Amino acid sequence: MKFVIQRVTSASVTVDGEVIGAIDKGFLVLIGVADDDTKEIADKMIHKMTGLRIFEDSEGKTNLSLDQVGGSLLLISQFTLYANCKKGFRPSFIEAGAPDFANEMYEYIISECKKVVPKVETGSFGADMKVSLLNDGPFTIILDSRDLSI
Repeated sequence: MKFVIQRVTSASVTVDGEVIGAIDKGFLVLIGVADDDTKEIADKMIHKMTGLRIFEDSEGKTNLSLDQVGGSLLLISQFTLYANCKKGFRPSFIEAGAPDFANEMYEYIISECKKVVPKVETGSFGADMKVSLLNDGPFTIILDSRDLSI
């Protein structure tokens, strides 16, 4: 499982010209799922993400977490995080999770995040989405479950 976490001052997602999700201060999270991912892995990723202390305190140091700043989440499914570009110029996506499984995991992540974050907005799985954001910093962190230990 992969999360690309961007600290934002605002972010939104549009489908067919209509904004379907928008947040102010918080994280825009692009989520990639592989076939070998589990709910236990998702739980660890969510715990790590929501605990990240990457917001500035009164002294300008990154010491504050999402809940300490009243931040929100905008969660977007993105199978292209599993693009394999080792050979040629056309990426292969065979490492990405099968659509039904990936959607199930994405919905699980959304439901679990809603238990710990007051405002969780989402994209639309499999849709052609237009994502806008104002990255704050810029500050971007990549979490890969294969590299994660809690």
